[in-house]
Amino acid sequence: MSRDRRSLADALARIEQVRERRRGSFYLHDEHITLSHGSGGKATHNLIEGVFAAELSNPILDLMEDSAVFSFNGTGERMAFTTDSYVVHPLFFPGGDIGRLAIHGTVNDLAVAGATPAYLSAAVILEEGFPVSDLRRIVASMREAAEAAGVAVVTGDTKVVERGKADGLYINTAGVGPVRSDAALSSAGARPGDRILISGRIAEHGVAILMAREELLLETEIESDTAPLDGVAAALLEALGSDVHCLKDPTRGGVASALNEIAIRSGMALAVEEENFPIRADVRGACEILGIDPLHMANEGKLVAVVAPERAEEGLEALRGHPMGRAAAVVGEVLDEPPGVVFARTGIGGQRVLDMLVGDALPRIC
Repeated sequence: MSRDRRSLADALARIEQVRERRRGSFYLHDEHITLSHGSGGKATHNLIEGVFAAELSNPILDLMEDSAVFSFNGTGERMAFTTDSYVVHPLFFPGGDIGRLAIHGTVNDLAVAGATPAYLSAAVILEEGFPVSDLRRIVASMREAAEAAGVAVVTGDTKVVERGKADGLYINTAGVGPVRSDAALSSAGARPGDRILISGRIAEHGVAILMAREELLLETEIESDTAPLDGVAAALLEALGSDVHCLKDPTRGGVASALNEIAIRSGMALAVEEENFPIRADVRGACEILGIDPLHMANEGKLVAVVAPERAEEGLEALRGHPMGRAAAVVGEVLDEPPGVVFARTGIGGQRVLDMLVGDALPRIC
């Protein structure tokens, strides 16, 4: 057998071992899909790991990052590629709509991979009877968001289904962009002593969606934070380069899910200070009314960064120097044990395990 064939056989054998390990570790006990499988929490994690990743395993997918990063043309240059679907309800909400969200979400997945977003695709599934005026408004939002992020929507697809089969409109977007040469980002890259930074105030998107959905009224209006992260991510990478070890955008499942993904992939423990997270008082109050931890609330315009400890203050300064990072804060640190665990230190001196969201409290949030 030639060396190339042996290498291919070895790779296929390793992939099958990963599949078997995932089938055993993340066996999906549910017999039917529930809304909790779309909330971005533990059920979503088990669904992805136990079904999709188990069967489709390959060296790029197995990294389970927000974007796939790969070399091309034998030049050593790297590209990032990502895709996402948007089923948010309601379609229009304070601070944005499904069109703006679709562009920002894909731009942000590329940005936290260390890429410069360049080209996007957009596929739309429309329901019979959907108002053309609403469609025009949504597509105009997509155009505005793409122009602001410096990307172009260069290809797409449109399908129409029977009345009552699509809840109005769904959007899928995909995107590509070149990865910076100085970016060495991975969820597995967290190291003991690293500091954890957040680029701004959390939980605003999740609260805005739930309040619009449930028609809750407060004295102040809370808007989604949906925004492109490419500029603030680039500012941090320009300042710290390879001393930025990981970037994540804490969308479904919120900061808690993003931190748990880092802990699981790196085998490290993450400790955060609850009082260090920047949260608006009205957002915190809304979370209390809704009975949901703000650390589980979705964000669409914030990033979590894990950086070398000696560069943390410099990184914080770089974030605060960008308009989208003015409320940035250092919120925690990476420890070497207990592996794979995230815990939050409370304001009264205690601590609690900060797990992924359990249940279906936040379906259709993006």
